[in-house]
Order: sequence, then C-alpha cells, then structure tokens
Amino acid sequence: MNFKSNSRRKDRLLKDQRKDAYLDQFSTRESSVCAKCNAVYTNGRWTWKTSEQTTTRTTCPACRRISDNYPAGYIEIKGNFFVQHSNDILNLVNNVERQEKSDRPLERIIAIQESKSKTVITTTGIHIARRIGEALSRSYQGTFDFQYADGEKSIRVFWERE
Repeated sequence: MNFKSNSRRKDRLLKDQRKDAYLDQFSTRESSVCAKCNAVYTNGRWTWKTSEQTTTRTTCPACRRISDNYPAGYIEIKGNFFVQHSNDILNLVNNVERQEKSDRPLERIIAIQESKSKTVITTTGIHIARRIGEALSRSYQGTFDFQYADGEKSIRVFWERE
C-alpha cells in the first residue's frame, strides 16, 4: 500500500484564481477595432494606432466598463482646499486623464460625482486612478492614500487637504 498520497496536508490555502473578465485577452481577436471608441487591438494590446487590417468589430474593455458602470478605480477627494480650488484640481485630473488616455486607451475616467462633502471620480483602470492621486499629492500636497482590493483588480484612492 502506498500511504504517501493520502498523507498530504489538506489544510493549505489555495489562491483564488479570479480573472478580470474586462481584460480577458483570449476572447479578443487580433486586429479588432472597438465600435464605440475606435481603439484597435493589435500585438496583444489596445492602442489608438489605426490598422488597415481590422477584421472584427468589438467593444474594448474600457467601453464595456463604462457602459456597465463597473469602475476599477475610485478616487475620493475631500477638504476645504478642494472646495476653494475645485476648478484647478479638476483641470489637473482631466489633464492626467488626457495624458494617460493618449498612451493607454483602456485608462479613462468614467464619471465625476460631486457632493457637498466630497467628490468621487471613477475610472476604468487602476493605473489612472493611482496616477491622479499621485498628481494631486505632488501638486497640492495634502493627505494621499490608496488601497488595492480584489487581488489588485480595483483600487481606492483618497486625497484630502484642509
């Protein structure tokens, strides 16, 4: 009898193999073009470069996130300083988005929701959310923090200055 196979430890933790359905590259065909934003999937990534051989029309992950209203990033901006300088700060946020989007089509702002106590910006990617938080901290100082959640598939960024 072979008892070796039965004596394995069964109490070890197994990593959850969750996949981000919005970034599933195996379901996207090469030389596909997004029907909504005209981003092109080529050489394993989404780009703005036009391709003469676009064979398939599809919807890119960013446009799917926007239509499903399923953000990957949340940026919470609070404080008296923001209330006094909201136009300048939102211009900075839009400039960061413009710069990110020019190189990476999947990094976009979904919505900016303002209330009396805070403003929440939702994004299609985790990288743009963190870069916006870093730009706010670099330009206006204040308190900057971020937390990854769900196996680094989403992020929450907090920035505040009184």
